[in-house]
Amino acid sequence: MLIKNILGLNNAQLIYGNELDELNNFSKDTRTMSKNATYLGLEGENYNGSTFYKEAIEKGAKTCILNNIPLDYEFIKNNNCNIIIVDNVLDFLISLAKLKRLEINIPIIAITGSVGKTSTKNIIADTLQVKYKVLKTSGNLNTVIGLCLTLLSITDEEVIVLEMGMNKKGEISLLTSIARPTIGVITNIGTAHIGNLGSRENILKAKLELLEGLNGPLIINNDNDLLHNWSKTANYKGQVITYGIDTPSNYTAKNIKYNTLGSSFTIENEQINLNILGKHFIYNALVALAIADLFNIDHKLIYPVFNNLTLEEHRTNIIKRHDYTIIDDTYNASYDSVYYDLEILKSFSDRKIVVLGDILELGNYGPEIHRNIGKLIPNTCDILITVGDLSQYINEEALKNGFNKANSYHFKTNIEAIKCLNNLITTDDVILLKASHGLNFLEILNNI
Repeated sequence: MLIKNILGLNNAQLIYGNELDELNNFSKDTRTMSKNATYLGLEGENYNGSTFYKEAIEKGAKTCILNNIPLDYEFIKNNNCNIIIVDNVLDFLISLAKLKRLEINIPIIAITGSVGKTSTKNIIADTLQVKYKVLKTSGNLNTVIGLCLTLLSITDEEVIVLEMGMNKKGEISLLTSIARPTIGVITNIGTAHIGNLGSRENILKAKLELLEGLNGPLIINNDNDLLHNWSKTANYKGQVITYGIDTPSNYTAKNIKYNTLGSSFTIENEQINLNILGKHFIYNALVALAIADLFNIDHKLIYPVFNNLTLEEHRTNIIKRHDYTIIDDTYNASYDSVYYDLEILKSFSDRKIVVLGDILELGNYGPEIHRNIGKLIPNTCDILITVGDLSQYINEEALKNGFNKANSYHFKTNIEAIKCLNNLITTDDVILLKASHGLNFLEILNNI
């Protein structure tokens, strides 16, 4: 993409430099700048990235795209850097990504849902890589900036797999208008961000904004009540492909078995083995099988993928420490993800300690959802520790439903929980750590 081809976009003006230079290696972070990269001076709540243009140039940037700010032209000339001024850097980035999308004529898969987006994205990308060169969203960069940067980073890939996150109405609409996906996946409709959206029904509407830009099949979790009901009356022009465990679907997992080494299931007499525990990973495998069929990939080619799955850091990672086991799921939390983690615990026969913190962004639904989690606790663990404010409702409800009070603890701070755990942990214990990111359960993980 040459500079001359984007001039005028969002009133872009080249105020210094060569319009025949290329724009590539886009970055919004001076700390990760590479030689001849393009720096995007994006604004945050408490900073204006455009003011860091000198640092970006010193670290190798060839082109800087900035808001209209005072500039040191002597410095710019001495470093022979291209300076492009736009009305708004984020709006320009969106327009640039849309322009890039017009040049892309390959399949684009978009994944959204309340939980499971990242792991689903990863298994889809790994499945496709047995036959194609794949570009995927890095980490959990599932916002508009991450999506745009992913599209702009394409080189010779043959398929793109994008993760789409949201916490309010209209965000998926924007993302799908940029990406224009050819295949869509909705993993589930849960309670994440319900405080912003008001109800699960509104979350469904927000996730279904994906359809506004989708031109191709939609793959949905048929076990999810709202998605199941929607699919029965859906007025979507494309194909709807369903997957499930409890509900008969296009892809249905049967004969599910768990052990400490992983999971297994059958689908139409085909035996599938996974090296990772958990019902949600069986859902992921079903999506991968559906994708394999859409791309005419022999299932046998992806068996090694299923046997070598890896997890993002702090997302249901099994850690062997000293003579006990930690299930590290400290990245974030929702009702659904807590439920899945408690299901994983059932695979362990040793003493189980569950440490749960507050789930945030639930608004007025906070007490109710935490109480619903409390109802899951009896018969799933031996010791319950809760941390925070809302998590006290987990504790209260667990006791109401028969959990042993002598094995129940509630603390306001991580430090108190750490002291308790270090006194309680014995040989062969299995400890689950789970809370919203804002609770900083990494502090507990690193100190027990």
